[in-house]
Amino acid sequence: MQIYGYCRISTPQQNIERQVRNILATYPTAHIIREVYTGTTYQGRRELDKLLHTVQAGDTIVFDSVSRMSRNADEGCQLYENLYTQSVTLCFLKEPHINTETYRQTIQRQINTQPETGNAATDSFVSSVIAALNQYTVDLAKEQIRLAFAQAQKEVDDLHQRTREGMLTAKLNGKQIGQERGRKLVVKKAAACKESIRKYSRDFDGTLCDADCIRLIGIARNTYYKYKRELREAIPL
Repeated sequence: MQIYGYCRISTPQQNIERQVRNILATYPTAHIIREVYTGTTYQGRRELDKLLHTVQAGDTIVFDSVSRMSRNADEGCQLYENLYTQSVTLCFLKEPHINTETYRQTIQRQINTQPETGNAATDSFVSSVIAALNQYTVDLAKEQIRLAFAQAQKEVDDLHQRTREGMLTAKLNGKQIGQERGRKLVVKKAAACKESIRKYSRDFDGTLCDADCIRLIGIARNTYYKYKRELREAIPL
């Protein structure tokens, strides 16, 4: 049986290592899966898709919170139910009340307490009652899971709303939000890259073609041509 720790960040400003530390503190042998992704649905997340195809019955997947599994309640609940049916254990460090093991144990206790009276009619009635209780437990679990995902989505929505309100307040107070119109963003590595382009490109002081310059400097093609254009614009006529 394998223990996986799934960690995901949805913005570059977030630190994925916090999730890693939290998981390893409780599950030190967990195999950590890292994913940097922006979005709200779990479909199309490469590392999660790989994990879903790898995980087997008896394995465990640990999340720092339900928001790392999915922010969307419908998709999160469906994924939870699919993995539960496959006998995969799900653990949420911040929402332990919806761990799959909690509900498995509850259902197992109900099954183990099913009495046998020897009377066929009575036993049939008791079995139907136990089945109804089991279904009620599953439905209750689904509701708790849905509430947990909905709360995670609300927290994200509230954060976005506070951010928008903060930006509006700052703007009304005369503060500059974002980069000023017409002002170019200066990246620290830009100067070094431009110097290398000027040095090696045959369009300036060098002998290399564009493809060789791109490989030598190690920058993206679009960035290379952007810097090259800026160099040309800086040359006085």
